[in-house]
Amino acid sequence: MNKILQDDFKDDLKEYLDGLYISFKKKHSSKDPVWQLHEFQDERDIETAGLIISCYAYGRVEQINQFIKRFLKNINFKVYEFTSNFSQQKDKKYLKDLNYRFNTVNDFSLLISNIKNVIERYGSLQNLFLEKYNEKDENILSALSNFSGSLNILGNKNSYYGYLLPLPENKSTCKRLNLYLRWMVRKDEIDVGIWSKINKAKLIIPVDTHVYRVSRSLKLVSRKSCDMKFATELTNMLRKFDANDPVKYDFALCHVDMN
Repeated sequence: MNKILQDDFKDDLKEYLDGLYISFKKKHSSKDPVWQLHEFQDERDIETAGLIISCYAYGRVEQINQFIKRFLKNINFKVYEFTSNFSQQKDKKYLKDLNYRFNTVNDFSLLISNIKNVIERYGSLQNLFLEKYNEKDENILSALSNFSGSLNILGNKNSYYGYLLPLPENKSTCKRLNLYLRWMVRKDEIDVGIWSKINKAKLIIPVDTHVYRVSRSLKLVSRKSCDMKFATELTNMLRKFDANDPVKYDFALCHVDMN
């Protein structure tokens, strides 16, 4: 393909992707877990609930929503208050029905305990992320690694807890953690954008099987392995269409395949 054809293809693809973004950003779906964050007013609830929801955002979306709603109902929707005061012994009654697929009640308890420890040490999840965030870095990979590692301190090597918070150095795309960052950093009709100190241009697109398949079919990335390198290469490609907000295309890329 010569350069003129390449440029024409790039222009057409940008127009197509921008059209998808405009179409889907106003298409509120009661099924997508992100809409649950719009039910909260307190940013502390949004930040805490967002991490919990994103960690469990795997499997069928109906199952995800049912599971999260069950948890929120158990704690009367006071997610920050519950998490910041959590006691594994005293509060285990609120978690008794919170097994989800291969993640057990104990995994959920470890997640809440780790978030509580971060709140006590840093004051917020955003402050933990900012510990290793550097505006001069190409992307948020270093901060993401530190963020996930700090939330794995109480992890159990004999459980699937690590699946909730994968480490990027293990080549995972870290889809759900990048999804969480998209929710927290970007602000539009979809994403809540309460983390104002982080540049959305530095985000990495959350890559799952849907985004992987669509990106390959659109020839955005030629790489066959679905790993962190694929995610960063896709993000770099999307920066050519919007250098300031490459991850804005994620919601549309994911949902156009589902639909």
